[in-house]
Amino acid sequence: MNTPLLEVAGLTLTVGGRAVVEAAEFGLAAGEHLAVIGPNGAGKSSLVHALIGDTTPAAGAIRLGGRALADWPARERACRVALLPQASALSFPFTVAEVVRLGRSPHASGSVADRQIVAETLAACDIAHLRDRPYTRLSGGEKQRVQLARVMSQLWRAEDAGDRLLLLDEPVAALDLGHQRLVMRQVAALAAQGVAVVSVLHDISLAARYADRMLALRDGQTIAAGTPAAVVTAERMQRLFDTQTRVITHPDTHTPVVLHG
Repeated sequence: MNTPLLEVAGLTLTVGGRAVVEAAEFGLAAGEHLAVIGPNGAGKSSLVHALIGDTTPAAGAIRLGGRALADWPARERACRVALLPQASALSFPFTVAEVVRLGRSPHASGSVADRQIVAETLAACDIAHLRDRPYTRLSGGEKQRVQLARVMSQLWRAEDAGDRLLLLDEPVAALDLGHQRLVMRQVAALAAQGVAVVSVLHDISLAARYADRMLALRDGQTIAAGTPAAVVTAERMQRLFDTQTRVITHPDTHTPVVLHG
């Protein structure tokens, strides 16, 4: 693996005195995509929120660009790290374009560049036709794509920040099949430009198709880590989810596909 952009060493997170993530370890290079999988309550969202600095670790370390995450000034960190949470509470009727432009707030790139970036991210998420619509009047799936465009605009240009890290917590949960593929392709395009990606995904087959590596958690413990082919096996899926599955290889992508029943 290349020199890690993100380093997580012995990371333990607690809530109410209970460990929700225990001794997590991984590194992520620029341009790599790590998918975090596991059942509800496994600690996936807690891990992602720790990576943006929302949670103080009980033990262990998180380093970004060789520097402790906590040592980054807030504005510098916001130029480099963006999070798409599971839910984004926004009740004020901003237009779609105004919401997406919020992602440019940490930068001093100028209004001309920002307008161009907003236009490009709107198009990338298939919401250009919604740019003047009030955000509050959108469907759940449309709101999700607007929020994705917002975080994409935050990290859109390498010249604004250099190394960049995109954190996605269930980015496709509210989307139809067509827009799930569109979103994952856009995430892959960002990774191809050097953005490191950590995503939390419930669709194991989708995660295996688009991620370079996977981290499987259950009850805060790391059950498996490695390539999709190494992590996604019938035995591991049984251990993670307490259910019988079959795992086959997709004939076109050659990635693991999980079959239920």
